[in-house]
Amino acid sequence: MISINSSANCARMPNQKNDARFMALALSLGRRGMGRVWPNPAVGCVIVRDGMIVGRGRTADGGRPHAETEALAQAGAAAQGATVYVTLEPCSHHGKTPPCANALIAAGVGEVVVATGDPNPQVSGAGLAMLEAAGIAVRFGVLKAEADADHAGFFLTQTSGRPYLTLKLATTLDGRIATSTGDSQWITGQQARRLVHAMRGRHDAVMVGAGTVRADDPMLDVRDMGAVKQPVRVIVSSDLNLPMDHKLGRTARTQPVWLCHGPDANAAGWTALGARAFPAPLIAGAVDMKTALGDLAAAGLTRILCEGGGQLAASLIAAGLVDELVLFHGPKVIGGDGLSALGLLGVTVLADAPRFALQEQRQLEDDMMSRWRVL
Repeated sequence: MISINSSANCARMPNQKNDARFMALALSLGRRGMGRVWPNPAVGCVIVRDGMIVGRGRTADGGRPHAETEALAQAGAAAQGATVYVTLEPCSHHGKTPPCANALIAAGVGEVVVATGDPNPQVSGAGLAMLEAAGIAVRFGVLKAEADADHAGFFLTQTSGRPYLTLKLATTLDGRIATSTGDSQWITGQQARRLVHAMRGRHDAVMVGAGTVRADDPMLDVRDMGAVKQPVRVIVSSDLNLPMDHKLGRTARTQPVWLCHGPDANAAGWTALGARAFPAPLIAGAVDMKTALGDLAAAGLTRILCEGGGQLAASLIAAGLVDELVLFHGPKVIGGDGLSALGLLGVTVLADAPRFALQEQRQLEDDMMSRWRVL
């Protein structure tokens, strides 16, 4: 059996330049499924014969069919003896669809190049072993780091029982998200807001706290991006003190609204509107986010974009549940009487402050976007 953590197979690559090119295409195909294929991973697949692409596919919206079967259907008879590039180890178990490893074997492919392994205990090396047992050459680890990043949400649901969480904050230069009167539109410009909509489209769900719902009456949808699968809207509220006649309540039947709330909150009014309720314990009066995220993962979510407010953002950081931080800074200052982007973290010693590593920085008109990885 080939270990999914092995890197020795990378040394056997006969043509690393072509391998990287075709796997990069497979990764780009897979990314098109982000936010659209949960609870399954967003996998891409490219089939190459005699240097020509004869089939390509990604995990279909809703999670099925899988990328390999989509690419095999396009390739048809040309898949015989071909090389298959796939961004995640082909599944080996019978779920709602037959194993993709079996489909590759039945198609008579000659070689399978895999970017990274599947930590699902039902797969975890078994898919690679099935292919090798059938006489198919297997190579592992091409663009593994990129694939690991793309599949991080699915991996976390399998290994940690929670989704990947991106925290997005849009602030003034001095870290404020609103004036003392609550005025917050608009801190950033049109390009930054458009990028936020694109981020929503790549996540399974958008999460906000109750204060944001009461103050802003947000829709939390994706706009001006063509035909997209709209994200689940997740509201975190300990007591469900929420206006049901706001946009989220009025649209709960047409775009999902999920509520993470305290055990004694009455969700009956919201569920009657079509919302789904997830009770969780309270810690110091706030929803236990570790439990809440575990429940959301069990319900199928793999990637969540949290857009605040300040106390929810702080609680997620304090609990070590933020994987990526995306900051948008608008060219304004409000001052100390403005509303801070983060609630209390209880940091008294600077050495204990959460730390982040800069991954990307980009100018958007007069705004700055920076993306940070949690250390």
